[in-house]
Amino acid sequence: MLLQFNFKNYKSFRDDTTLDLTATKITEFSDRVVNVGNEKILPVAAIFGANASGKSNVQDAFRFMATYVIQSFAFGGESNDKKNKTYSIKPTPFLFDINSANAESSFEVYFIDSEESGAKTYNYGFVLDKDGVAEEWLNYASKSARGKYKTIFYRNIKENELDLSGLPAKSRENIEISLEKETLIVSLGAKLKIKKLKNIRDWFVNLNFANFGEPFENLIMSRLIPDNFDSDENVRHNVVKYLSSFDDSIVDFNIEKIPDDRDAVEDRFKIETVHKMIGSDGTTSIPLHDESAGTLKMFSLYPALHDVLETGSVLFIDELNARLHPLLVRNFIITFLNPEINKNHAQLVFTSHDSWQLNGNLLRRDEIWFTEKNSDGISSLYSLADFVDEDGTKIRKDENYEKNYLLGKYGAIPSLKTLDLIRGDTLEQS
Repeated sequence: MLLQFNFKNYKSFRDDTTLDLTATKITEFSDRVVNVGNEKILPVAAIFGANASGKSNVQDAFRFMATYVIQSFAFGGESNDKKNKTYSIKPTPFLFDINSANAESSFEVYFIDSEESGAKTYNYGFVLDKDGVAEEWLNYASKSARGKYKTIFYRNIKENELDLSGLPAKSRENIEISLEKETLIVSLGAKLKIKKLKNIRDWFVNLNFANFGEPFENLIMSRLIPDNFDSDENVRHNVVKYLSSFDDSIVDFNIEKIPDDRDAVEDRFKIETVHKMIGSDGTTSIPLHDESAGTLKMFSLYPALHDVLETGSVLFIDELNARLHPLLVRNFIITFLNPEINKNHAQLVFTSHDSWQLNGNLLRRDEIWFTEKNSDGISSLYSLADFVDEDGTKIRKDENYEKNYLLGKYGAIPSLKTLDLIRGDTLEQS
């Protein structure tokens, strides 16, 4: 489970930023707090804020970290062969400050294994500069150690330091020989099948991301189908059951593989939803793409939701509320809050403009986060549980969070001016 994510100098976030999913000592909804090892962990983090305040950039920062971990074993090296030329990806720093535009960007996570895996807590992070990896570290603490971390490896390019003492001796030489300045030790070690490092890499592989504010990603997600959806009737039955939580008119699917003479990477399918007919026991079908935008969104979310509930991983959704009724969004969130459904302790981190979800009978104060951008274009991220009002008082659990948010008590709302598009000097007609 994710405990904490820290990052710095990424897009609109210039300064040190923390998203913390460890539970504070507040008392509301204590039954939903997950106890693993010595940690008390929250299943949900909801991020609210004005347009262009940085909500999406929190998810983008985590996705960048995961992508770099998964792909960087292929980064680096030099080649004159254009076909085989290696590459790397670089973070986008905060560009409105001359001191940040060329500065390092850092990414760090704390996460914990399941009780079955020993409930070890890991601290992994890295720093990137214009040349590649400037620093990288991996530490762990056992359940009995209670927060006392031991080093698995540490790397610092500027200090010319490479400590691999926590890795098997026979693996160290392979890493030293193969390591490039753009490559992460975790990524390379996973490729070399070093178990300790593969476990860390796999944690990132199991993360799921969905950005409904990005049209191209929307298109890709709309074409994804659940594993074995075409061949396993039980899978289709489970999808119908899932969709029936808001639309019980869909009773089945028809699916047909589309013949394709091209050398396609993936099979293509024609999918129809089967509906009940009014006044008879019969059914009729329509193309899936003719269903409502909300139904299509929920269908596209099913593979990721099923995956994280099975693996106990983390699902990041940008703009969860887009094209969905507030009650449906609420029902989706409750899936993660209900321990009888969420048996493997999956977590949901989402952004939303839907202030209705701030209603006090759904989310704890430490599950509610806000992003705000100041006049210099710098974003900040803060929790409602840590927020202190102008009188120096923390927010009470009996407050109307939605009303106070819209009144601007917590910040993180747009500063609005009249949309004056037509007033002005009138051109004289000849």
